[in-house]
Amino acid sequence: MTSQATETGAAAPVKNTRTLVGKVVSDKRSKTVTVLIERRTKHELYGKIVGRSSKYHAHDENGEYKLGDIVEISEGRPISKTKAWVVTRLVQRSREV
Repeated sequence: MTSQATETGAAAPVKNTRTLVGKVVSDKRSKTVTVLIERRTKHELYGKIVGRSSKYHAHDENGEYKLGDIVEISEGRPISKTKAWVVTRLVQRSREV
């Protein structure tokens, strides 16, 4: 059945990878952007809504994403010691001041 699916031109099933949307906070490195992901969670003990954030290094092959852009990143294979995410699409371009 698998050989027939590839012969007829059917696409391979898409893997379930994590995707996150965040803001580019640094674009100083070559082919890499730092993306800040902010989320709101409930505190385990007190129940108050607390803002949490994480920074991820994402691969940007062409250097097209700049500081302040809202981008979507998806998990991929490890590219370097700290980089295992890839920028998949631009959600919103940053506003110029």
